[in-house]
Amino acid sequence: MATTASQTAEGTSQARLASKALNLPPVSFFVVSAIFHYLGPALAVLLFAHVAALGVMWLRVAAAAVVFAVWRRPWRLAGRLDRRQRTTLLSLGIVLAGMNAMFYLAIARLPLATVGATEFLGTVVLAAFGARSRRNTVALVLTVAGVAALTVVQVEARPLGLVFAFGNCAGFMLYVVLGHRVANTTVPGTTVPSTTVPGTTVPGNTVPDTTVPDTTGTRRVTGIDQLGAAMLIGAVVATPAGFGAALPAFTHPAWLAWGVGVGVCSSVIPYVMDQLAMARLPRATFALMLALLPAFATITGAVVLGQIPTVRELAGIALVIVGVAVHRTDADTPDRR
Repeated sequence: MATTASQTAEGTSQARLASKALNLPPVSFFVVSAIFHYLGPALAVLLFAHVAALGVMWLRVAAAAVVFAVWRRPWRLAGRLDRRQRTTLLSLGIVLAGMNAMFYLAIARLPLATVGATEFLGTVVLAAFGARSRRNTVALVLTVAGVAALTVVQVEARPLGLVFAFGNCAGFMLYVVLGHRVANTTVPGTTVPSTTVPGTTVPGNTVPDTTVPDTTGTRRVTGIDQLGAAMLIGAVVATPAGFGAALPAFTHPAWLAWGVGVGVCSSVIPYVMDQLAMARLPRATFALMLALLPAFATITGAVVLGQIPTVRELAGIALVIVGVAVHRTDADTPDRR
């Protein structure tokens, strides 16, 4: 009996803590996401001295897949999604594996800030095609100019790195398209179990508990659960290319723990924080905040990796930031939650 009471008290305490965390300003979720978005890759670059880039990529995806599997048990979605939705998750898993491979092969050859800024070229291109406006044309010109300033120096020195960087950019575009479909997945004909709404007591008036009966309707499937399923698929897809390269980490516990840390920092914390931020921020506001990510990449590369940008690179990053800040999709006007 005492044990049950203790467990109930512990559960209540955890629920209160979670409630307080969810009530934090939504900008705080984005800041945490931005910090870890490039902290993980910076740690990965340092791990390249011991494990090949594709091996680190596999450790990242596999570690994230394990975390999501234990936390969300995403395989439960299989029976709830139709064929088209399962195909979308399969495609997203393949894109996650390919995008991560391209990203790691790129940052093994190019500065983190250059790869991070190039990644956002795809976002602005999508906006320009989705909403053909003068504003998006200006945003596209600014972003292309910024990426050109960042990459022109690398064309002759590291051409293969640029190929991987633009391959990652293409993968990021597909990720945005598929991620949007996943975020809007609903399952019709879903039975929502009955719930009990506790009553209230005020002086002179008592409202009894109310039971809401089972209902059948359309229910949204959480993006985090679907992301977990896609990450499991991505881990399977990445295994042929990366598992062999990751084997040295299994003989060094410190390297293996390092790789797991990269996965948590890169593919768990940022994605979950993004979901929490997007649920409470208008899309236009969130898109504006994305413009700060190249700046976070620059700061992280300088502090963790000692990659001090040149004046030309700073100018290019500034153009990309302005371009991402300027761009707008149809859905951003007016702002919607």
